[in-house]
Order: sequence, then C-alpha cells, then structure tokens
Amino acid sequence: MSQQTLAQTRVVDPILSTQVRGYRQPGLVGELLFPRAPVGSYGGKIITFGKESFRLYNSKRAPGSATKRITFGYQGDPYAIVPSGLEASVPRELMRDASQVPGIDLGGRAVNTVQRSLLLEHESASSTIARNAANYDAAHKIALVGAARWTGTGDPSADIEVGKLAIADSIGIEPNTVVISSSAMSALRFNAKILDRIKYTRSDSPTPEILANLWGVEKVVVGRAVVASGAADTFGKVWGDDVILAYVSPTGGDLGANAEEPSYGYTYLIEGHPLVEQPYYDNNSKSWVYGVSYDNTPVLSGMLAGYLIQNAGAPAA
Repeated sequence: MSQQTLAQTRVVDPILSTQVRGYRQPGLVGELLFPRAPVGSYGGKIITFGKESFRLYNSKRAPGSATKRITFGYQGDPYAIVPSGLEASVPRELMRDASQVPGIDLGGRAVNTVQRSLLLEHESASSTIARNAANYDAAHKIALVGAARWTGTGDPSADIEVGKLAIADSIGIEPNTVVISSSAMSALRFNAKILDRIKYTRSDSPTPEILANLWGVEKVVVGRAVVASGAADTFGKVWGDDVILAYVSPTGGDLGANAEEPSYGYTYLIEGHPLVEQPYYDNNSKSWVYGVSYDNTPVLSGMLAGYLIQNAGAPAA
C-alpha cells in the first residue's frame, strides 16, 4: 500500500492559512471588541489612548509656516504574546476514502476544527478582560441589583444611554458596539419597557438590529459562547450576565486593524497568524497531522472608550 503525498491530497499550506484567517464561528463576538492588529514582536508596550487621541485638531497652516505635529496614544502596560497552537489528525484510511470523492477536503475540515478551539480560547480571554470591573473607573461601570436588572423592572434603554453618555463625555465619540450576553438578551425579550418601545415595529420581540436602531449604535451583537470546565465538564456562559458598550476602531476586520487607531481594545497577534503549519505524516497513528498556530493576546487599549453593565441578565430576585 503506497503512502499518499500532500500533492495527492491537494492540501497546500498557504491555501489553508488563508482559510483559517477568514474563518469565523457564529456566536463568538470577542473580535468585535478586540479586532486583530498585527504586530512584529512577541512582547512590547500596549499603545494606550486617552482623551487627546480623540481631540479635533486644526490642520490649517499658512504658506511656509510649520506643520502641526500630533501623537496618538502612549506606551502603557507591557504585553506578552505566548505562542499558541493545536493539532488535529486525519487517519490515513479516511484520507484514502476522501481521495475517491473530489471536493471533500478533510485537511481543511481538520484545521477548521482546530481553529474553532483556538477562537473559543480567544473569546474566553476577551471576556475575562471586558467583564473585569477592575479595568474600569467608577464612571464607566454599573452593577445592577435586584429589580433594576433587566429581568425585573429595570430600564435597559436608560442604562445604555448612561453608558453612551459616559463614553461620549470621556472621548467625545459615542460607542459604536454593544455586546450583550445571551442571558441579558433573553431578559430583553420579556422586559416590559423594551416591549413597549418596539410595539409599533414589525417584530414582537427585540432583535439585535431593532436594538441597534433603538439605542442609536452601529452594531449590537449577542455573545452566545459557552465553555465546558471542571471535572464534570460543566457548561458556563462566556459572557455571563453582562453587557459591554465600546467605541471600537472601524478599521478592524479581516484585513487587520491599525493598532495606532484609538479604540477600546485590540487583539495583538503576530504578523501572518493564524497560520497552518506544514502538515506531516505520523507513522504511529497512521495519520496526517495538521497544526494551526495562533499567537495572539487581547489587550484593553482604551478604558475610557468602554462601559460595563454587570448582572443585566441575572435573576431580579
């Protein structure tokens, strides 16, 4: 029995690397708060943004006069990117079967499986930063209690407006992104004040699009990710019961963001990542092994551009 070659399986590293860079998993919202910003080193200083980064400057100059010079951000806390990677194996027998059916790409499916795990890890890390009340000053957070929660008689639109004003007062720009936990979104579907506000729309329950229009923000997304942890693999909600408002640089996206652009946060990742390592054949398991490296770390670069609402979706009692 002859061993298949990579050419026979039609798997090319650059193609798979392009595939994983464009891969997005439904329900994961961390990169909307922390868009990818390529960096060239595994350690350095976070570019942090204060009010001066959002200031309006007069660029007009008389002929022959000096040109104004501005600086965005300053060197803040250090960051360190710890190399990360996972592998998935595809048994030789499955590869032989797949080779008989054109169009089936088990190599691509293997790297997508790995990428799902890597993205979930990033989602959890993003949530840990965004939901940490210690990362916000007193004017940029609120912890709802009792009936004030959205599951009770609380007023979600009023809470959102307070957050919008806090951000606008701090940086001069209103937030453009609202991340809502799945429990908070569930509470909104039964919240009397929200239902009263949308009763004249074509929908009998709030959707992210309706909420974005109601609250005057560009984007409302629901964080639905769950993770299994502990000996019993107990499921827990990554975004808990919280809501985060943020101004995020609109330069984010698949092409990468500019780390010098004022923003709530970024994901610093090594240039070229995620990337698919050279697949190799493991004789012991009789399998092709596909590894994906995704060296990154989410960082909070502009606390003043964010607002945290804790316990919005927690029980009112």
